[in-house]
Amino acid sequence: MAIKVNSPGLATTVQDLGRPGYYHLGIPISGGMDRYALRVANMLVGNDEGAAVLEAVFMGPELEFTTDATVAVTGGDLPPKVDGDVRDSWSSFEVKAGQVLSFDYLKSGARAYIAISGGIDVPVVLGSRSTYALGALGGHEGRPLIKDDELELLSKSLGAGSGRSVALELRRLPGDPAELRALPGLYWHWITEKSGANFFSDIWKVASEADRIGYRFKGGQNIQFNERKRPFGAGSDPSNIVDGCYPYGSIQVPGGTEPIVLHRDAVSGGGYFMVGTVISADMDLIGQLQPHSETRFVKVDMEEALAARQNRRDMLNKIRESLR
Repeated sequence: MAIKVNSPGLATTVQDLGRPGYYHLGIPISGGMDRYALRVANMLVGNDEGAAVLEAVFMGPELEFTTDATVAVTGGDLPPKVDGDVRDSWSSFEVKAGQVLSFDYLKSGARAYIAISGGIDVPVVLGSRSTYALGALGGHEGRPLIKDDELELLSKSLGAGSGRSVALELRRLPGDPAELRALPGLYWHWITEKSGANFFSDIWKVASEADRIGYRFKGGQNIQFNERKRPFGAGSDPSNIVDGCYPYGSIQVPGGTEPIVLHRDAVSGGGYFMVGTVISADMDLIGQLQPHSETRFVKVDMEEALAARQNRRDMLNKIRESLR
């Protein structure tokens, strides 16, 4: 044992960069909701960027260490404490055997990523250590942590050492209101021109139904559909389609009322039309949105989406260079 869970927090799971390649079988990618923060946390402690970390939602766990380790906490502003003394987020620090890592109250964001030198050692399932709790797959026994769980580390190395930090301008979190860039979807022609304009101009708020499967948004105007002949098997609701595949990040709008952005643990297909898809560069931001956060969807084209993805890569490269 290297870590004993004295308190699990609200919902703390083991996550890495996920298990791509099985979505066509109905097994989602899972992994960190904020992959940017997960990667950076691992960089700070000298791990491989895809090493398994702990993802804590809204409230941090209390962890008792039985070995010396280097730790970094990134993502939402959930201040870490060692034996009650506050440490800096987005920075590496040491925790000695016998000491306890705990957390202050969440100041901003929604999810924090706790990287520990060596990485969390849980079984690899379909190429990943990530927890998919809905399917009881991966992670620590396929579930969130509970009190008295014991975790091992892959290596007892002290990692890259303490005192490494990331510049403020490279700490990526959503604005206020958050802006989520999206490409119009295959079913864009189903809705009226006015509804399309409203979707991108309205201010939406994150609903209470916001988790690893998807984020629901409310407060905008209902979507109106163009008159058209219903395809056989689609049902009577104009938002229904004959079952189709859901792209990762797709925005479905059941009944034309409240958009739902499908996230890391989402199902791979179903019968709702999709108004668009949030670009990959902004999916991390969704994982940091609290309920009631104001949000705007911003219409972009493929060229802008690819440029945003490159900009995110450039930011990660700057961090890699600064930590060498």
